[in-house]
Amino acid sequence: MWWRWTEVDASSATVWDLLVDLDRWPDWGPSVAGAALDGGGRRLRAGATGAVRTALGPSLPFAVTEWDDGTAWGWRVAGVPATLHRVEPTGPHTCRVGMGVPTWAPGYLVVVAVALARIRDLATDT
Repeated sequence: MWWRWTEVDASSATVWDLLVDLDRWPDWGPSVAGAALDGGGRRLRAGATGAVRTALGPSLPFAVTEWDDGTAWGWRVAGVPATLHRVEPTGPHTCRVGMGVPTWAPGYLVVVAVALARIRDLATDT
C-alpha cells in the first residue's frame, strides 16, 4: 500500500464526516461524480454496499471491506481492492488525513493528492 497524508486544521470528526458523507464525495474526489448506498441513506457504514459513479461516466459497485468507526475505512470497487481512508487526531482541533493506494496502482496517487488537498480545504472552510 502506498500512502499520502496531509495535515488539517480541523477536528478529526469534521474530516471523518467528509469521508463518510456520500453527498460530499464529488466535492473532494476528482474521480467521483456521485454515489449511492444500497437501501438508501447518505452516510457510509460498516459493510455498506452501493454504487459509485465515476467522473468518466460509468457506475461501479462498491463494498466497504474495512471499518474502524471514526478512524478508517476501506473498500472494493467493482470487486477490486481500492483506497483506504484514515483520519488521525493530532490535537483537539487538528488531525491528519491519509489515503492508501494498492501497490499496483501508483498512478492513482496523483488523484489522491488532489483529494487530500480538497478535503483539507473543505474541512477548514467549515
